Amino acid sequence: MFYAGFDMLFSILFPILFLVVLGMILYTIIGNISTWNKNNHSPRLTVPATVVAKRTDVSHSSSANAGDMSGAHGYDTSTFTSYYVTFQVESGDRMEFEVDGSDYGLLVQSDIGKLSFQGTRYLGFERS
Repeated sequence: MFYAGFDMLFSILFPILFLVVLGMILYTIIGNISTWNKNNHSPRLTVPATVVAKRTDVSHSSSANAGDMSGAHGYDTSTFTSYYVTFQVESGDRMEFEVDGSDYGLLVQSDIGKLSFQGTRYLGFERS
């Protein structure tokens, strides 16, 4: 009797959860394609700017080895770092861009130069 109720509950919840997860994946893919397309149709601009801030975002991920979720065979851990730089343009507006680690390392707060970007895509910074 208990199993019949469980089967009915599973047959209702599984398709709903599947559709929710599928919807979230499609929403993310469509959003990323939309941003990519918008950036491609934006003009490439080069404006005077100052580096006003830098930050990093470190994310960690771990998964059990050998497919054993108990962790008896240990865990495989990976770390990913995203680098962000905030620029201030002459109008006083600030823009934050994700940059490569090499660009992040070369930029120093209060650097003055020319910022090149296309939409939300960072293209480069040349000190003056």
